[in-house]
Amino acid sequence: MASIWSVARQELLATLRDRRTLSSTILVPLLLIPLFTVGLPLLLASLFGGQAQTRQTVGVVGTLPPALRAQLTQDSPEEKGVRLTKVTDPTAAVQRGDVDAALKVQSALPSVAGKSGTLQLFYKVGNLRAESGAAGKVRSAVAAYNKALVGQKLAELKLSPSLLTPVQLSTVNASNAAEASSGALAFIVPLFLLQFILAGATASATDSTAGERERGTFEALLATPTPRSTLLLGKLTATTLTALTAAAFSVLGLSLSAPIALLLTPAGQSAAQSATQQAFGGSLALGAGSLAAILLTATTSALLISALLLTLSLFARSVREAQTYIAPLTLLIVLPATLLQFADFLKTGTLIYAVPLVGSMLVVLDTVKGALTTPHLLLSLAGNLVASALLTVVATRLFGREGVAFRS
Repeated sequence: MASIWSVARQELLATLRDRRTLSSTILVPLLLIPLFTVGLPLLLASLFGGQAQTRQTVGVVGTLPPALRAQLTQDSPEEKGVRLTKVTDPTAAVQRGDVDAALKVQSALPSVAGKSGTLQLFYKVGNLRAESGAAGKVRSAVAAYNKALVGQKLAELKLSPSLLTPVQLSTVNASNAAEASSGALAFIVPLFLLQFILAGATASATDSTAGERERGTFEALLATPTPRSTLLLGKLTATTLTALTAAAFSVLGLSLSAPIALLLTPAGQSAAQSATQQAFGGSLALGAGSLAAILLTATTSALLISALLLTLSLFARSVREAQTYIAPLTLLIVLPATLLQFADFLKTGTLIYAVPLVGSMLVVLDTVKGALTTPHLLLSLAGNLVASALLTVVATRLFGREGVAFRS
């Protein structure tokens, strides 16, 4: 064991001299995770919520009823109204950017219920700024105007407005506190965690194998009396510790998300801004048990990724070639992690948690959502450990071959 640690220490010292590795292992996860879990939701909340407090310009072709004009232009505590201006070509005005949206009266609009008219709304469909700003305000104003006309007519007939909605439907959020706070971007957390582990382990794994072969020091290392299995386990230990450092700072970044969110969230946030931040996970908070589960998962994932990287790097003649072999691993992480955003549609069985790395992603997602169970966690850890052991055996056999120093 002392010999393995001696080899690992030498490899770690070499890694510590590489500033790029240190930045990708420590600074990047520590800064980027809070940036995306806190900064991105705050930015989106500011952009979407800011549209409510901005007065957009809406072009008009035709004559709008005075009450509807008032409904469009009036301010409320939640949002400002729009500014109306006459245009001749609504499509061209929107395309040129003269107005944020435009209205065209196709047929005379009624000022009392019982009659109907047609009003066209022109805006760039799919444009988030228009959707959350001018177009959204116009739809709300027209809906309020229609409701007011119907309300007046019902009052004249001495009828209750409840006749239009005999069944009142209210929504109650049945999510637990963790699931409600995780938001729509919860699937990004396992993606970031495994990506940072991969980034932290790559430099150490490639440099300790393909890098030494490229520098011509591999042959001298193998000529030492130290058993090759000891050399390999030392390199595996160093690579895993480097990956674990990235994992630890990733988990630290997650734990800092909630305090940072409390510090940065504006006190006078509007309802729209709060809703946007909540939807995108801006209030993500994890307890000690959740952080421990993520750290355990990250540990076994780091061991597995390190063993896989060392095995692949043993086939490469240079660091560049090793990086070529390793590049597809990014897709093996990104693709399953991206599919996690559709996890609610997928009926996954218990055994999927035993699939290496995939089970880790599901465990992290369940942890963030407050839905983790002990059997699923244990299955995930076991799957990673078994795969790590198998890859270590393969790497040991490759390392024991005479031609390993002269890979061609």
